[in-house]
Amino acid sequence: MIPIKIDSAWKGTSDCRSCGIRDMVLFADLNEQDFGEIHTPIDDMVFAPDTALYTEGQSAVGVFTLRKGMVKLVRTTADGRERIVRVLRPGDVIGLEALATARYDSEAIALVEAQVCRIPLAVLHHLAANSPRLHKRLMQKWQHALKDADDWLADLNFGSARQRVAALALKMRDPDQPSITSFFARDDMGAMLDIQLETVSREISSLVRDGALKPCDKQGRSYEITNELLLIR
Repeated sequence: MIPIKIDSAWKGTSDCRSCGIRDMVLFADLNEQDFGEIHTPIDDMVFAPDTALYTEGQSAVGVFTLRKGMVKLVRTTADGRERIVRVLRPGDVIGLEALATARYDSEAIALVEAQVCRIPLAVLHHLAANSPRLHKRLMQKWQHALKDADDWLADLNFGSARQRVAALALKMRDPDQPSITSFFARDDMGAMLDIQLETVSREISSLVRDGALKPCDKQGRSYEITNELLLIR
């Protein structure tokens, strides 16, 4: 993980009204009156791969909406090992727990270049108290985050190594192109699936050889799902 001064990621302030993925994000249901209640700038930020948005236990200054890229949430176990507990994609909210605890429960690290909006906690607390629409949206996002965390645990931490890699391939499908899935660094995949890096590489090669997956690039990050039945059996 590359340490970063937060100022170096700052690219200006965001125009939430014209956001290209507004229908997916936290402010989707806000009206003009709600936007008029936002008196603190919302920061537009870009994080390079392997840089941290925040660290585990850090005092929170805001909640992040992911606009582009992928971010991993990492927790350190009692014996010092790092475990990836979730991977977040565009439209997801990062650090939502800060609204309740004012601290971040995990470390958030960009897997690829990540573009985010950082919403100050004061803005969210004010809007949650004054906008029923945002309060409802927050509850929906919170419920989604809890369900997603449970699903990651249930889907990716049980079964053989092959079953875990296959489950990750299905979970990482592109919502707009379900036949395309995305992987990332093999050591990150191993940390997520609780298997060795070499095992990850071996199982991916096996799925390609068996006709379940087909590489779409030379970096081994993008794959076409050519036989979904081989992944779910």
